[in-house]
Amino acid sequence: MLQQLQAHLKTIETNSEINVVILKANGPVFSSGHDLNELLTNDSEANASLMDSCSSVMQTLVHLNKPVIAQVEGIATAAGCQLVASCDLAYASNTARFATPGVNLGLFCSTPGVALGRCVHRKHAMSMLLTGDMISAREAEKIGLINAVIDSEVNGNATLDDEVLKIASKIAAKSPKAVEMGKALFYKQLEKPLDAAYEIASKAMVENMTKIEAKEGIDAFLTKRTPNWSNND
Repeated sequence: MLQQLQAHLKTIETNSEINVVILKANGPVFSSGHDLNELLTNDSEANASLMDSCSSVMQTLVHLNKPVIAQVEGIATAAGCQLVASCDLAYASNTARFATPGVNLGLFCSTPGVALGRCVHRKHAMSMLLTGDMISAREAEKIGLINAVIDSEVNGNATLDDEVLKIASKIAAKSPKAVEMGKALFYKQLEKPLDAAYEIASKAMVENMTKIEAKEGIDAFLTKRTPNWSNND
C-alpha cells in the first residue's frame, strides 16, 4: 500500500489538472498503521526497508507541490496518525479517534513522533507518545492535530465528504502557482531562525511577483473581475 500510495502521489505531482489532494479511507478505519504480524515476522533488513518506505511517503506528502487534506473517519493510530499529521490540512468526523499506542506494546512510535512533533506542541505530542492513549476528534482539534471536527448532526445534512470537498474546491480555485510556491516556502522556513526565515520568505515574494498568475490576480482585483489562472507559468 505504501508503494502504491507513493507512486500515485508522484503521478499526481505532474498532473496539472489536479490542484488539491484528498486522502481518505475506503472503509470504516482511516489507518491503523503497520501490520504488527508483518513487523514481528520481518527480519531487521525487511523492517528497515518498510520504515524507509513509510518515511518516504510522509516526506512526499509534505513536499508534494499540491495541498493534501486528510479526511478522517474511524481510527488513525500509529503510522495512521503519522499520516494525518503529515498532511497540510485534516478534518475528521466526530467519531474519529487518534493514538500513537506503540509504547503499550514495547515499541515506541518514534517515526510517528517526527510528524506529530512538527504538527502539535511537543508536550501534547509527548503525552500521546508516552501514554499511548486514544484521543477523541474533539481533543485532536483542540491540540491542533486536525483543523476541525465535522459533526453531521450539528451541520444538518452536511457530511464530512461534503465539507471536505467544499474546502478542497475553495483551495483549488486559487492560483495553483501561488499555492505551490507558498506550501514549499512555508515548510522550508519553519525550521529556520527568524532572520533566515524572513530572508527566504522575502525572496519567495519577489519571485512570486514575477509570475504571470500574480500579475493576473492583481489586475483582476483592481479591475474587479474574476482571475483566470489558465495562463500558468
